[in-house]
Amino acid sequence: MADDGIIKAVIAEIIGTFALAYVVLNVATAKGTTGNSFYGLAIGGTVLTMATVIGKYSGGGFNPAVGIGLCIQKTFCWEQIWIYVLGGFAGAALAGLVFKYNNPGDK
Repeated sequence: MADDGIIKAVIAEIIGTFALAYVVLNVATAKGTTGNSFYGLAIGGTVLTMATVIGKYSGGGFNPAVGIGLCIQKTFCWEQIWIYVLGGFAGAALAGLVFKYNNPGDK
């Protein structure tokens, strides 16, 4: 992977993980969505959209555990596992901060 490809992959993982974590936080933990049953559709739709739109840049791990699993499966290279770990943690942390800012009443 060239240097610009690595940068694109890291950014793609951050964006994809942010979107997935933010949707999960909103549909599964927010007080405003209590009692709704659209969790699976919202989460599945997010994964499908992120995999379709930005999966070509990074492979679409969007989760460090998935990245490790795909390395074990030999779909991803172990030399590039840091992309999935860094992108996953950075995107999830950013999603948590944005969720906390937008939903101060939810803990």
